[in-house]
Amino acid sequence: MERLEILKTYKIYIGGQFPRTESGRFYPLKNKKGDSIANVCLSSRKDFRNSVVAARAAFGGWSARAGFNRSQILYRIAEMLEGRKEQFISELVIQGLSLKLAQDEVMLSVDRLVYYAGWCDKYQAIFSSVNPVASSHFNFSVPEASGVVAIIAPEESSLLGLITAIAPVIAGGNTCVVLASESKPLCAVTFAEVLNTSDLPGGVVNILTGKSDELYTHFSSHMDVNALTYYRNNKTEIKTIKENASLNVKRIYIYDKLDITSDKAQSPYLIFDNQEIKTTWHPIENIGSAKAGY
Repeated sequence: MERLEILKTYKIYIGGQFPRTESGRFYPLKNKKGDSIANVCLSSRKDFRNSVVAARAAFGGWSARAGFNRSQILYRIAEMLEGRKEQFISELVIQGLSLKLAQDEVMLSVDRLVYYAGWCDKYQAIFSSVNPVASSHFNFSVPEASGVVAIIAPEESSLLGLITAIAPVIAGGNTCVVLASESKPLCAVTFAEVLNTSDLPGGVVNILTGKSDELYTHFSSHMDVNALTYYRNNKTEIKTIKENASLNVKRIYIYDKLDITSDKAQSPYLIFDNQEIKTTWHPIENIGSAKAGY
């Protein structure tokens, strides 16, 4: 008798745990031949709300960490990904990539994590400033993390697109909730396993799978989401996201024309996009004494 293969059910990742979707729904993922290769959770609005709660709870501790410590953790994630590269290559091939393209995508994904690990303790120095003022004050502007960032990751990329979307957000001290590719979701949940076994605190990254047309309105309208980054090119979704984001003036970035394989897809400016600028005024009480001390 021919053996019936048991397909893996890929769960979602919320608050450092791997629950099944609360809706109980899933969809069978098929390869190019039409064969089922996995069962994937169809996340619901409740899953998204739970993810935002987890991300908000993790934000205080993550944003307060020193930049060099976030750098160490991102580098550790890169190490873990490198150690499991054969599994990711296999999943990319199953989802339709050639072996060469799969190898290239995994290596570029590792390198991108290392790139952002190097920026964690440097971007503030680049984007901070001492501002000239016409009064007896020191005036400083410093970037600070925005908070919880909702991310709709690229549809056509299973791994590299996901990492391109996540890495600059968490490098800057934000936490996030990510909707992975619907047609190529396997690497997203496996990457969650990498995150869970690295030093990244639970809740910093939360990964959902499912349909964008069921979830994008919730991503853009939730009142405890501070910013949203969108990596797809659905004009209807983009229009609605812009309208919903105005309800609580959340910051949105649409990267619908970004080539994730290019050098433009890794930049300290992508970290800066999800930063708020904090300006501090400090009075100079005695200019003469300050000069004398100098």
